[in-house]
Amino acid sequence: MGDSKLAGQFFDAAIGLLQRVRDEEAGAVEAAGTLIADTVADGGRLFAFGAGHSSLAAQDLVYRAGGLALMNLLAVPGAVGVDVVPATLGSALERVDGLAGAVLDTSPARAGDVLVIVSLSGRNALPVEMAMHARELGLKVIGVTSVAYATETKSRHTSGTYLKDHCDVVLDSKIAIGDAELTLDTVPAPFAPASTVVTSALLQAVMATAAGTLADRGIDPPLLRSGNVDGGHEWNGRVFEEYGDRIFYRR
Repeated sequence: MGDSKLAGQFFDAAIGLLQRVRDEEAGAVEAAGTLIADTVADGGRLFAFGAGHSSLAAQDLVYRAGGLALMNLLAVPGAVGVDVVPATLGSALERVDGLAGAVLDTSPARAGDVLVIVSLSGRNALPVEMAMHARELGLKVIGVTSVAYATETKSRHTSGTYLKDHCDVVLDSKIAIGDAELTLDTVPAPFAPASTVVTSALLQAVMATAAGTLADRGIDPPLLRSGNVDGGHEWNGRVFEEYGDRIFYRR
């Protein structure tokens, strides 16, 4: 079997998942986009969180050309990505009780804001506690997860619950347990994960919905332009000035 055939199989798998979330999650995407638009219109702030590779989709929303300037990354030290050494420490931190609460309590997040939480399995203490505590503080929570994990894995949070149990809106990425789309008789483990592709697409669909919903209400969505396009930096400077009290990654 040639490499090109495997490549085609991965693209087919990813496209199939994208079609599923487009069709099956349309209502949830609309609800999440509307919730974000409501929050922007009401003067609230936006935050995104993910641990490990789930952080990639959260980071994809922050300080992004074509994205909403108001989306801030809620970073947990050591859990954002593979920049921590050893990399296994990040996985260990996801299972630490109390860490999420401490991060939220010392963050700018407050009642009326929205927190997007990305966790493929939704079973670790960090995202579950993050969602529970955020709602206690009066935030709205949008969770992006694979609901299948809640049916076939055991929660690692003391409550026995999953991220999906503590969200105002749940976006199901449909990713199969194990996050690997391909197998071969000659390869001892499954390979080719698609969760980043699908989760990022889901969230960009949500942000597109939010921008369109704001425009429908006569509100200019606070979008960033590419700094590599003439006039982009000047545009962004005006957005940062107008919305500076709701943007925390510039301070």
